[in-house]
Amino acid sequence: MSTRTFGTATITTPDLDEPGFYLTNVSTLDNPRGALQDFTFGDADLRSLGLTDTQLITGRIHSVRAQRVEFESLNLHSVEITGSDLGAARWNESKLTRVVIRDTKLLGAALDGLVLDDVLFENCKLDYTTFTKVRSTGPVAFAGCILTEATFTDCDLSNVVLSDCTLRLTEFGPGRYRGADLRGNDLTTLRGVAHLAKVRIDPGQQHDLTQALVSELDIAVGDD
Repeated sequence: MSTRTFGTATITTPDLDEPGFYLTNVSTLDNPRGALQDFTFGDADLRSLGLTDTQLITGRIHSVRAQRVEFESLNLHSVEITGSDLGAARWNESKLTRVVIRDTKLLGAALDGLVLDDVLFENCKLDYTTFTKVRSTGPVAFAGCILTEATFTDCDLSNVVLSDCTLRLTEFGPGRYRGADLRGNDLTTLRGVAHLAKVRIDPGQQHDLTQALVSELDIAVGDD
């Protein structure tokens, strides 16, 4: 098994390039049986990409650009998504296990009710994305991602790692973040700092969080 380590998280990633292992090229991810296995799908410009009650097992999705994306109960296991633009995807009530999403845009996406186990978001653009009731049940990392004005609400992101990410005006609403590793990021413009009880930071980031809290509470600092 291949692993990647970011901060306190060691993530098991899909083994898609093992000698003797072969992925079949497919022209669609839709399957009448509701499951697709050992596949590769890519180099596609789509007006719409919709999948419901589907399992994608051991496969690669690459260079897919879709104007409208709707996923409902789309479960992924040992899947890699790279170099794609899934725009303002609506992705609900799904489980992702041993999944890597790399160099992919999910701008303004709505991720609701996702369960994440051994999941890596790497160099992704997640600006304005909303994470609602997203729950980590195993190692999860965001590495080198842009999360400008992204929002986390009612999530359980205990022990999740955010490494070298852009967190400008990123908002952490009510939820569970115990043990989340925020080291190596600029935290000065975070919102919802009061909800980040028991997270992990570097000593130098104490000032970052103080600045974020002062800004969020609109506190005037001065002698006048």
